[in-house]
Amino acid sequence: MKQLSGLDASFLYVETGSQFGHVSSLSIYAKPEGEPDYDPFAAWRTQIERRLHLLEPLRRRLREVPFGLDHPYWIEDPDFDLDFHVRHSGVPPPGRDDQMAEIVARIVGRPLDRRRPLWETYVLEGLPDDRFGILTKVHHATIDGAAGAELLVLMLDGDPAGDVLPPAPRSETAAERVPSDGEMLARAATNLVHKPGRAVLLGARTLRELGTAIRNPLMVTAANQVRAGLRGPLGAVLNVGRPRVPEGEVKGPLPTNAPRLRFNAAITAHRRFAFRSTSLGAVKAVKNALGATVNDIVMAMCAGGLRRWLEDHDELPELPLVAMVPVSIRSGEETERWTNRVSATFATLPTDEPDPLLRVGRVHEAMIDAKGLFDAVPAEALTDFTQFPPPAVFARAMRTAMRLTVNRYMPPVNVTVSNVPGPREPLYTAGARMLHYYPVSTIVDGQGLNITVQSYLDTLDFGLVACRELVPDLWDLADAIVDDLGELAQAAGIDLAG
Repeated sequence: MKQLSGLDASFLYVETGSQFGHVSSLSIYAKPEGEPDYDPFAAWRTQIERRLHLLEPLRRRLREVPFGLDHPYWIEDPDFDLDFHVRHSGVPPPGRDDQMAEIVARIVGRPLDRRRPLWETYVLEGLPDDRFGILTKVHHATIDGAAGAELLVLMLDGDPAGDVLPPAPRSETAAERVPSDGEMLARAATNLVHKPGRAVLLGARTLRELGTAIRNPLMVTAANQVRAGLRGPLGAVLNVGRPRVPEGEVKGPLPTNAPRLRFNAAITAHRRFAFRSTSLGAVKAVKNALGATVNDIVMAMCAGGLRRWLEDHDELPELPLVAMVPVSIRSGEETERWTNRVSATFATLPTDEPDPLLRVGRVHEAMIDAKGLFDAVPAEALTDFTQFPPPAVFARAMRTAMRLTVNRYMPPVNVTVSNVPGPREPLYTAGARMLHYYPVSTIVDGQGLNITVQSYLDTLDFGLVACRELVPDLWDLADAIVDDLGELAQAAGIDLAG
């Protein structure tokens, strides 16, 4: 048995009837040439079965503590049923991208069964040009983006003929027994006794690190910015003796005053999914010409695409958007491989800037500020604090906070934008070569749009997920984002056709 960390468990607690904690991926494959009888479903099932001993996240399921007194545990599923998890579906003729995306949207709009290991995978046939798709859903409580990329490599082959796998260890013990409620309560009682001491130690360490951090001028400026921007009774108390800064004029490195947009509302359980690809080589050519980074160009493309899409809807705000950008805090020294080691930073998306080159410059500055603040704050220690609130209370608090933010206050964030480095070598499943790897992320109340990008070989694959009712024309937005690369290249004097 392994207990979930507080951060892992938070992805369970955030779930409601309309927001889910799983993340997914859609990979596209070309069938092996010269094999007219190739069966993608049978091949994929065999692919997973022969390497299950390497894929711990696929074999374990939850054992929750009664009354939510402590975070749940992972146990090896004694009744594991591979056929429950590996499923088969088809895209109707002619197998267009939008038809496949509609199937994906319906599948990811359903929660995972917590009585089973928290994953499902679907083989999608019916695509033209001897291609097929594989959609895989895995709960975020199990893995983060970096661990997901590692899991993908383990599930696939680097050799079209199939990798040589280490043998499965011979089990010398019986299958893991599901502990009783009494045993789970006894574990919870033991943990509760030790938690206050661990919380004190964590608090002391965090204060020490923050003491070092606040010597960073950027951190001091950000703290002053937060205090100056506070409104209401708390702001009046904390700003005694300070001149009141008019709302909207608070300056500092933190993005403020995110405008409310159509997708910053309560979401339903219904999803839309759209995907597009562009050349990683072209992105690198633009970033080299402009002295930027790949991530700068990706963020600028998102800003430019969102600007055009909002203009088309006569909804472009005067203020720039604010993006939440997930950041991995993996050090490579983790003792637990399959867990979440992720935090987030916040950056301005300059949708208010019409000039594409100036957008790149503003994105670059925003990301430098965001990284400075992220490095100044002990993000790893702050995520550890999720260990300590009682889970039942924590779950209710998270859901209540989201509802209050959506209904009463301006949104702190407009959209999530994530850029995940992927494999640079070709991958295969049973001889079928992977062509694309489209991320299919998650959305929550108040943030009904998610843009995630994953690199694979010399390609950047964009996956957009949105609430169906809030963003009905998601494909238009996906096209606008990818097309913005052409505008950036033209402004930079680069001929992508050459």
